[in-house]
Amino acid sequence: MTHLPPGSRQPALLQTVQLRDPVRYLESLRRRHGPVFRMKLLGLPPQVVVSTADLAAEIYRTDGDGSRAGALRAGFVPWLGQFSLFTNDGEPWWRHRKLLSPTLHGRSIAGYPDLIAEIAAEDIRTWPLGRPFALQEHMQSITLEVTLRLVFGVRDVNQQSRLRALLLALSKASGSPALFLMPARLRAWAEKSPLATRVPFLPTTRTMRASAAVDKVLFGEIARRREEGDREATDVLGRLLQARDEQGRPMSDQEIRDELITLLEAGLETTATGLSWAFERLMRSPEVLGRLREEMERGEDERYLDAVVKEVLRLRTVIYGSGRLLDKPLRLGGYEIPAGWVAIPMFSLIHQDSEVYPEPQEFRPERFLGESAKAAQKSFLPFGGGRRYCVGAQLATMEMKVIIREVLRRVELTPAAPEPEAQRMWHATLIPGKHAVAVARQRPLTQTPSAEQPTCPVHPSSPE
Repeated sequence: MTHLPPGSRQPALLQTVQLRDPVRYLESLRRRHGPVFRMKLLGLPPQVVVSTADLAAEIYRTDGDGSRAGALRAGFVPWLGQFSLFTNDGEPWWRHRKLLSPTLHGRSIAGYPDLIAEIAAEDIRTWPLGRPFALQEHMQSITLEVTLRLVFGVRDVNQQSRLRALLLALSKASGSPALFLMPARLRAWAEKSPLATRVPFLPTTRTMRASAAVDKVLFGEIARRREEGDREATDVLGRLLQARDEQGRPMSDQEIRDELITLLEAGLETTATGLSWAFERLMRSPEVLGRLREEMERGEDERYLDAVVKEVLRLRTVIYGSGRLLDKPLRLGGYEIPAGWVAIPMFSLIHQDSEVYPEPQEFRPERFLGESAKAAQKSFLPFGGGRRYCVGAQLATMEMKVIIREVLRRVELTPAAPEPEAQRMWHATLIPGKHAVAVARQRPLTQTPSAEQPTCPVHPSSPE
């Protein structure tokens, strides 16, 4: 007889509705049932959730043979595409992973910090001074511009403007909570039904129309770049056009389009949200902010800034979990989980494990320095783990560090209200409830050695 873990006996509809506040709901289940518990959500197979890094490692060990992540995201195929790392499994996933990885690591992105800093500086100059404004909107603007220039490689100003508006529309449409919570079968019907696709207010219709508009521009850009044949291109699109697999095969236009849109969907919102939380926490943590500024001025901020970014992503986890569909039974924490279930390392719970992170609700970057760093790093999973560890983690971490530096060099930020902002679900991300409202004041501009040449250790939010 299968020995299943304990879990909620509420109907699937009620469990799904309670995920509108996933942090509180999941924590209540962990308190009641322990580190392994089961859930049932509308339109999905039964799920087992784990809340420790050791149990997460057991799930990740199934990545090579025994589980699939892409199969859970079949509903995203209509706009992410059938070739996306996010929606693929097996050999097709592995081929794309090997093609995409070199474009997002090491020397391929070593020249990006200066341009990222320039993009951030351009946006900071537009910030209102002396009155409250939402930082998250500006973080989205900066990360979108980074995507346009460094990922899509768009240089024409008019084309930038057009694609910027279309990508923002796609990001907003596909990030709708209504779309995320829509049962898979209903969503599949709404995407294909001639009747449903004529209803303009449906989230599926808005997303499909936004996707089609982006595709028209993006395929044109891919064709233009193929014709140019620029072998010295440093943007991700340019490098994907030159990429070849082990049999010497290039990527098709559709394959490149799918991965570019995946990078947009996976990286734009998550990086902007991580940055918003970084400033929300720093504004309310004067000791941490003071130390970071001091080390910046001495040009010695790299280790501490790295710890700050990690602690932000631990304390305010952007993606609260990512699962695997089990193809084989899995023994997990003393329980037997059947094939066909979904096993989920729940990052938001793992990052609150008090045995690893004492007083887990406190903002302490020092956890990732000194003697405690090894244990803290082992349970640090904002970018997932296993074979499907986020391919864009290094770029996302670099982007966060460069933008934090540039903001702190140029302005003083104070919170518009003393109370911390609550975590609120938007699509699959946890955003600041008031969008990180701040008041900015001009700061005398200082140059620091680390601001010129930031380093980029490999570490969240891009495709798997």
